[in-house]
Amino acid sequence: MLRTVATNTTHQRDLQEFSKTWVPPWTLQRGNTKPWLFALPSAPSLALAMHGKACFDRVRGPRWQVPPVNQIAIFARRAGAALPLDSKQRRHGVITRFLLPGMSSQNFSKIKVIPNKNYQHSGPKSYVYLLQKWGFQPTLPGPYVHVEKVVREGLGFGIFRKFCGGKTRTDSGLAKNEGPEGSTAAVEPRDVPTQDIQYDSVYLSEVYIGTAPQKLMLNFDTGSADTWVWSTELPSNIQKSAGHTVFDPKQSSTFKPQKNSTWKISYGDKSSASGIVGTDNLTMGGLTIKNQAVQLANRLSSEFVGTTGDGLLGLAWGHVNTVTPKQVATPVANMIAQAHIPKSSELFTAYLGSWRDADDEDKGESFYTFGYIDEETVKKSGEDIYWTPIDNAQGFWMFDSQSATVNGKTVQQRGNNAIADTGTTLALVSDETCKAIYDAIPGSAYDYFNQGYIYPADTTEDQLPVVTFAVGGKHFAIQKEDLGFAPVGNGMVYGGIQSRGTMPFDILGDTFLKGMYAIFDQGNKRFGAVKRIDTTTNLVFPTQ
Repeated sequence: MLRTVATNTTHQRDLQEFSKTWVPPWTLQRGNTKPWLFALPSAPSLALAMHGKACFDRVRGPRWQVPPVNQIAIFARRAGAALPLDSKQRRHGVITRFLLPGMSSQNFSKIKVIPNKNYQHSGPKSYVYLLQKWGFQPTLPGPYVHVEKVVREGLGFGIFRKFCGGKTRTDSGLAKNEGPEGSTAAVEPRDVPTQDIQYDSVYLSEVYIGTAPQKLMLNFDTGSADTWVWSTELPSNIQKSAGHTVFDPKQSSTFKPQKNSTWKISYGDKSSASGIVGTDNLTMGGLTIKNQAVQLANRLSSEFVGTTGDGLLGLAWGHVNTVTPKQVATPVANMIAQAHIPKSSELFTAYLGSWRDADDEDKGESFYTFGYIDEETVKKSGEDIYWTPIDNAQGFWMFDSQSATVNGKTVQQRGNNAIADTGTTLALVSDETCKAIYDAIPGSAYDYFNQGYIYPADTTEDQLPVVTFAVGGKHFAIQKEDLGFAPVGNGMVYGGIQSRGTMPFDILGDTFLKGMYAIFDQGNKRFGAVKRIDTTTNLVFPTQ
């Protein structure tokens, strides 16, 4: 029996002839797992996978799952054919794995996420970084605050600028008040020292750019739409900074400069990265995106120089990209445009583990996938994927999150939204929600100098509350081990959930995402999740 989903009669005729002969005149490639790939002459957008008379339905992890030998599964990615609709071939509304002409199953693989061994865990420094990144004003007391500064753009240079006329502008910048708690004395806020801010990333992933490929370790960030790297455009003394790989466009035969295009990322009026733009091949997880815009840094402020990663790969929506005069497409948008992802699987996924989970079945594994959902991870959860629509108007992965629960008691947040951000270590929520959470932890308190909630490091598992946040109409729990982020001294630990200040929405970062397998479906503008199975609770805190 030949199962055909092609609607075009020419396609059907080719399929019928193919089924009679079983001859592979259109073999394109043979992968290590021994599937043969075929393309029909009348429909190069179709791909068949078979081995002898056994045809392969889909890939589960690195293995092929074999349906009945008399069945052919046809994967279509463009008009002229429809996908099989029976439940064995189609799970959760998407193809869990797919093939394109000329590609073997090895082309689609997990992108391993590597913990940054140099990362220094500090709750206050991470919070101050988020004050910089998101620009919100704290609503709870502490030394760090945004202040308005008058900046004069004079005609002179250096210290003479202020005497030479010119224009003035008002900027908002982060400052530190070094006066004592509760002091009424007038203390002029000062610039925040670099050592007070955590610019480094917890997670890094391998990305290859250029021909021949140059490997860089990048931070995958769903809160940014810029893909930028350390480059040979930087001053030589910066390039020599320890531990960095610097991309050299002159060593790539496929690099093309994009004339007159520039970019700049800045936080407040102090830290920034900027540079020029070019296009090149970008490969991750076996997938190559051609002519991807790569933003080459030619200037990094000191705050970025001390980080471990070689740049950032932006996974937010393209309309928040900083390239001028014309914004550039993100890697996911380009993969969709280049048909590397079929319409039903225009997505990427994130599974962020932790060193605390080394004794769990998954050993604390972390990975990303592009173009498919890892079916084995979904299966282990024992649940179907829960989907909720997203609003990308602000460029982020934003969804309804109108309530939280603490030990089963609901904290209503009518009209509230949240964004899923892999580039944020903590979870930032309303003051009301924060208070409800820490009121449920014995010995907890808000600490002025740490500008956040802290609680005793010897708090036991049964003393920690069950905390959940709504993703659309379903609640997902924070793993109890992630309620604490890092020690702050005196037997206390900094909480993994803190105040969002004046931000109008929650930011659910790694503290939240480590409790789920997250699916960012760009094609259908929706966010999906299944809970992560955590069989052990490790309440040990990092020593650095």
